[in-house]
Amino acid sequence: MQDLDKAICAVQAAIAQDDLILGVFSDPTSTQKVAFKKAQVRPIQLRGQLMHQWEYHSTGKVLHKNRTSEESLAEIADLMANSFKQVQVYTPDSDIQVLVNKKLQARVLTGKPTKKPRALEHNVAKRYIIAEGEPCDFLIRLGVMTADGKVIVAKYDKFRQINKYLEIVQDVVDALPKDRTINIVDFGCGKSYLTFALYYYLKIIRGLDVHIEGLDLKDDVIKFCNQVASDLSYGDLNFSQGNIQDYSPPVVPVDLVVSLHACDTATDEALLKAIVWESSAVLAVPCCQHELYSQIDNDVMKPMIKHGIVRERIASLITDAARANLMEIHGYKVQMLEFIAIEHTPKNIMIRAVKQVRSRQSRQVLEEQYAEFRDFWRISPYLERALGERGLGLTIHNA
Repeated sequence: MQDLDKAICAVQAAIAQDDLILGVFSDPTSTQKVAFKKAQVRPIQLRGQLMHQWEYHSTGKVLHKNRTSEESLAEIADLMANSFKQVQVYTPDSDIQVLVNKKLQARVLTGKPTKKPRALEHNVAKRYIIAEGEPCDFLIRLGVMTADGKVIVAKYDKFRQINKYLEIVQDVVDALPKDRTINIVDFGCGKSYLTFALYYYLKIIRGLDVHIEGLDLKDDVIKFCNQVASDLSYGDLNFSQGNIQDYSPPVVPVDLVVSLHACDTATDEALLKAIVWESSAVLAVPCCQHELYSQIDNDVMKPMIKHGIVRERIASLITDAARANLMEIHGYKVQMLEFIAIEHTPKNIMIRAVKQVRSRQSRQVLEEQYAEFRDFWRISPYLERALGERGLGLTIHNA
């Protein structure tokens, strides 16, 4: 055993000599004193300067902080003296383990190296579209970020979700018009974190001419969102109260339809609007797919669908698959992507669709495949029926 100060110096030496590959601080001294369960540090190259990226892990959340070498030395001393009882340090020459007891005495164990250094250019902090550490007006206004650009720990999942969403949006921008105002409708916008993010990305980051309309059933939410848009001087962002089925856009054509977590057949209503409007792109995250739960019926699949929880999950997947196929039939290239779920729903599948031209022959093949799929499960999806009522149903014989 040795004094804690000597053990701290041993860990700091790996930092000071730029030998660090990875440092892991674990086994908190007390959950009441330590706000996070584990901390990690690794070297990164940031704007040509050697820095250290710290990760602080709490339940379901990770907070990142970039520090200079000097700042990291002070952080190491603080964590080892006050927060963690175990430290594992990996260098090219050796692995070092430090175990601290209640008397603040340390046992230092040294072993052969088990990790290889990684090139710093491949070991950098994730580059978000909306950067962490740089003030962003709507994120500050909505309580995700502090005035100096720091992401609030409790809102870090929301921050990641916003950036993941913008990465997906980034991939459909080329499908939107460039010679006029891009008209966008966001159905079921709610508190509109993602609606504001969409506006900020397209209007402020990309410099595009856009007009966005947000729609939601809750009048108090709409009043709040309009106030925020006014406070931020987002003049081409407007919110109105109403349901999807009765909605008529103030301007046409509608180039992008967004529907994130609209419940049950409200998602179908949004997709129906997009198809009827011949929108260039659609981003939809379905939620609460109840419609087909009682419809699915297949003798071969009974050993599976007789269980309620399994039946519910299969019904959700069948519903989304039917939606995707119907959109393909109507000329969209469709991708099913993993999205980041929000607090009140675990649903995390996004339907991303971009309008393209299809030959009549390829549509017939798609219709035949869809009809076989539909009849296999003995279902009658809402979206298919609604399209038929508008003269946009299948052209092949329906079984």
